[in-house]
Amino acid sequence: MKRAALVLVFLLAACGGGSPKLSKLPGDAVVLAFGDSLTYGYGANPNESYPARLEAMIGRKVVAAGIPGETTSGGLARFAAVLEESKPALVLLCEGGNDFLQHLDEKAAAENLRSMIGLARAQGAQVVLIGVPKPGLMPSTAALYTDIATEMKIPYDNSTLVKILTDNELKSDLIHPNAKGYERMAEGVAALLKKSGAI
Repeated sequence: MKRAALVLVFLLAACGGGSPKLSKLPGDAVVLAFGDSLTYGYGANPNESYPARLEAMIGRKVVAAGIPGETTSGGLARFAAVLEESKPALVLLCEGGNDFLQHLDEKAAAENLRSMIGLARAQGAQVVLIGVPKPGLMPSTAALYTDIATEMKIPYDNSTLVKILTDNELKSDLIHPNAKGYERMAEGVAALLKKSGAI
């Protein structure tokens, strides 16, 4: 009985270790930042986007692959080709905001995100999910990101964009950060990569 209890305690401790861990990225690793206008850096200059800022922070090449206005279905349609071209060791996935703005089916959006994560893993890339807030008076990250991150055991940022988009000093408009906001976004992602062991 004691032994069973000890095994249970060990299993609970293993499950409760916080954010899932990533393998450390070698210095020459390519990181793919994939998404929509938030990844593109809409509202700031190209050298002020979060992928550009992140590259300087983590000392690894960060390929920016953001397309303004893109939905998760559009992202899924081009994802395999971008993976093939960039051959990343790590994918930072930030999609879904346009699905919410266009009131598209959230279950379909979640399936599209799962499919992209599956494609990345099939190519040998690790994945980090960046949660996007749903529009509203009090924005909060859509629950589907938590569900996917928990189910697929991947590190997940559920608060950085909420903090940025509820602070007028960090926004260029209602739904996009400004240069200062993108710097905060890069800082949030870098902190998560450090916490997860990737850098």
